[in-house]
Amino acid sequence: MADDTGNEATPAAQPPARPRAVLPGISSRAWEHPADRGALVALRKLKGFDTLLKTLSGLINERSVRLLLLGSSVRVDERNFPRLHRLMTDVAATLDCQDVPELYVRANPGFNALTIGMNKPIIVVYSGLVDLVGEDDDEMRFLLGHELGHAMSGHSVYRTLLARILGLTGVLYAIPGGALGLRAITAALFEWQRKSELSADRAGLLAGQNPAAATRFHMKLASGGHIEDLDATSFFAQGNEYSETEDLRDSILKVFLVEQTTHPFAVVRAAELRRWTESGEYTAILGGTYPRRDEDATAKVSDAAQEAAASYSETFRRTQDAVGRLVHDAAGFLGQARMWLDERFRPPEPPQ
Repeated sequence: MADDTGNEATPAAQPPARPRAVLPGISSRAWEHPADRGALVALRKLKGFDTLLKTLSGLINERSVRLLLLGSSVRVDERNFPRLHRLMTDVAATLDCQDVPELYVRANPGFNALTIGMNKPIIVVYSGLVDLVGEDDDEMRFLLGHELGHAMSGHSVYRTLLARILGLTGVLYAIPGGALGLRAITAALFEWQRKSELSADRAGLLAGQNPAAATRFHMKLASGGHIEDLDATSFFAQGNEYSETEDLRDSILKVFLVEQTTHPFAVVRAAELRRWTESGEYTAILGGTYPRRDEDATAKVSDAAQEAAASYSETFRRTQDAVGRLVHDAAGFLGQARMWLDERFRPPEPPQ
């Protein structure tokens, strides 16, 4: 959308141009980021893995969390927060979710929402985030769809693994070399968790089916809600400036800035979601081209791993970030060097 000067204006809160498409039988693999999907497909193949994690978590702890929410928060239903209840029903119907999680609003001024629990996930939205979104139904659908995407992907099960490993910090630091191994493992798990947030953003977009509303949500999240003072073009330009820095020092600093963060920055999330929308995958899914849940058992780990590798390769290829470009160029150089060495020292083929 452009104003009279030709610049892209901040998207206004408007209803979707057409009714939302219902996605019957959709598998969570449809919205999972390749790096997230690869880990999830592999973990789902480990029979009993989720059962073990649920045992480690303990049903008593999960029951205590639900009791705490029942006593200290408000459970959303037809009479408490009826608008949120209606929108939650909407997004669950769109994503064809058969077992809709309980939804709670918790008194907290922070801009946060979370999906917790493994046997029966629960969605908690902080009151500060409810206020931030306001009366925009499509933004709220994006938010609720994001959290429902976490639940349907089973992210809460695998995030427990991260919590358990972090809980072993003291033990592993006492083992020679344990600190280095722990840092490598936790860095990988944090990277996976950040990618799982990109997955949930895609689920939120599929649930609300309004890309402009998703952009507004991220703009509000970054600014604290001053949407009337923001411009979408400048916001995306800011994201590009962050992602495509030419300075090697900035590239290295970014690695340390996000090393132990669970969420990508809001400007990065907005840019990634826009890139996914423009890739054509989003439109194809709305048109009915997507994996089904009844096919999940036959999903191949090798295919998911190849997609994850291709995703990282494509990210390095297109990035202008100094470190990313260095890694891409170095990989290309090493590949060429290997080909040269193979040709030079390959033993001659035996005569036919």
